[in-house]
Amino acid sequence: MLFNRLENLIGHDKIEMLKHKHIVVFGLGGVGSFAAEALVRSGIGKLTLVDYDIVDITNINRQLIAKTSTIGLKKVEVFSRRAKDINPDIQIIAIDEAVNQDNVLSILNPLPDFVLDCIDDVAGKLELVKACQTKQIPLILAMGFANKFHPEMIRLSTLKKTSVCPLARSVRKLVRDHGLSLDVACVYSEEKPAQVIDKTILGSTAFCPSSAGLMMASYVINQILEGDAL
Repeated sequence: MLFNRLENLIGHDKIEMLKHKHIVVFGLGGVGSFAAEALVRSGIGKLTLVDYDIVDITNINRQLIAKTSTIGLKKVEVFSRRAKDINPDIQIIAIDEAVNQDNVLSILNPLPDFVLDCIDDVAGKLELVKACQTKQIPLILAMGFANKFHPEMIRLSTLKKTSVCPLARSVRKLVRDHGLSLDVACVYSEEKPAQVIDKTILGSTAFCPSSAGLMMASYVINQILEGDAL
């Protein structure tokens, strides 16, 4: 049985509950690829994946789907095959698009049980907050994990309570300026960004984005099973 170790923790009824849940993951990078795979390995029955990008050689140090054999391939296609290889029964909807105000509502129709924002586009994050608050869809946001070395400094909180993270500061302002609630679950790091050698590109590690992604998946699964929101 694929999920017998998890069933031993939560019981058969909750395994069946997870099989009937639909989760949408926006972004399959260093954070999103780990979050999405953890959801697959937790028995989620339906997963919608949204990412317009291809695997690049610079992704190999931190993205679960990035290998020399997948360079140049669409991220949603690579992850879909990987997910089906893990759980052949999972239903995958792959959307090869960037989220924006024109497509966000159609992507979220029919309404999913949860949305994970794992993109780095501030405007896209705003559209997800706006749509999810309008439609009352549970949402968790990922903030910035580039130029970070310490996963132990990653926190799970709300957007209102974030600190230090420059991306969180920008998102907070934008969400506030649009009259939206800051009481949105998010993962962020309290580590100050490290100085990089080449300031024209972001630095990254294998362990900070992945840790954030796993924390997001953990939050979603626990919300579904227990319903104890932040």
